[in-house]
Amino acid sequence: MSLRKVLAIARKELRQASRDPLSLAMLLGVPTMMLLLYGFALNFDVRHIRLAVQDRDRTPQSRELVAAFVNSRYFDLVADLAAGAELERVTQTREARAILVLPEGYGRELIARRESPVQLVLDGADSNTASTILNYANAIVSDQNATLMQAALGTRQGPALDLAPRVLYNPELESTQFLVPGLIGFILMLTAVLSTAMSIVREKERGTMEQLRVTSLRPGELIAGKTIPYLGISLTATAIILAAARALFGVSVRGPYLDLFIATLVYLIGALGFGLLVSSFSDTQALAFQAGSVLSMLPALFLSGFIFPIRAMPEVLQWITYAVPARYFNVILRGVILKGVGLGPYLQDLAFLVLYAAVVLGVAYARLRRREA
Repeated sequence: MSLRKVLAIARKELRQASRDPLSLAMLLGVPTMMLLLYGFALNFDVRHIRLAVQDRDRTPQSRELVAAFVNSRYFDLVADLAAGAELERVTQTREARAILVLPEGYGRELIARRESPVQLVLDGADSNTASTILNYANAIVSDQNATLMQAALGTRQGPALDLAPRVLYNPELESTQFLVPGLIGFILMLTAVLSTAMSIVREKERGTMEQLRVTSLRPGELIAGKTIPYLGISLTATAIILAAARALFGVSVRGPYLDLFIATLVYLIGALGFGLLVSSFSDTQALAFQAGSVLSMLPALFLSGFIFPIRAMPEVLQWITYAVPARYFNVILRGVILKGVGLGPYLQDLAFLVLYAAVVLGVAYARLRRREA
């Protein structure tokens, strides 16, 4: 392989990219825009839940429970319903997502130290949100029960369990801290695949690919020359994404930057190689864009553990995820960025990324060489 020829192709590609502001905007601007869009739109934290209360008891005890809900950081009181109000209508009109119903005699039963039922009516159209709301409500009621028992017994006698939870890496349990590293893998896969796929197909449409084939340029030199410029641009986009993630979402890299660079480099080489593979069976830029988008975006979004936990998937899909490079890259990203560790615990994941890059580059090389022949 001639280094001079590779550099010549790389300079040509950089010059061509610099003359195409749309391509540069896609490679540098689109990743940041996608980070902003997905970073703010994708959020599993449930806050400011619209709560309606139907207090049929109107005692200090019932008002204390209502206050426990309202003073938490989860619920906002939006309606005080009168006795006999139609609860289903409140949820149908989306006036409230949850309704707390306290029956008559609630306070009397508590004073008598007897069980007093409380009803929580939930809008279950969104099952995930409803489950989260139910967990919040159970936690608040449990705290209230503990407070009532301690007040009834005075001082607690004998040994007692005192749970002191300590959450590592994400103390506030913010979903953004979990989602942003996965966003990086998703965005880089999509942009890297499309950039190389479109660059090769552009040569086909303009007829310059035939001119390159009649020269002494080998397929390996063509692949290297086409890949190196977009590898540099993708690494620049990675730095921009990390800076934006820190400035906008407070997600900073806690682990070694060198380890993060190595993992990202290997991942990008595989993504760029996959883009070359897509270009080998695409003759138009429209086809390359559609094929590259579907084949890179859908697995990285749905089968990588970015949003949906892999263990919750059907067994068949779990086996398919082993062929998705974003699955392994997300594990490394969350380890380096959130946990602050190096590549040591993730050498197996890195090895798969190396294997994936070698396989897709090898297949792309074989197809381009066969087409040349």
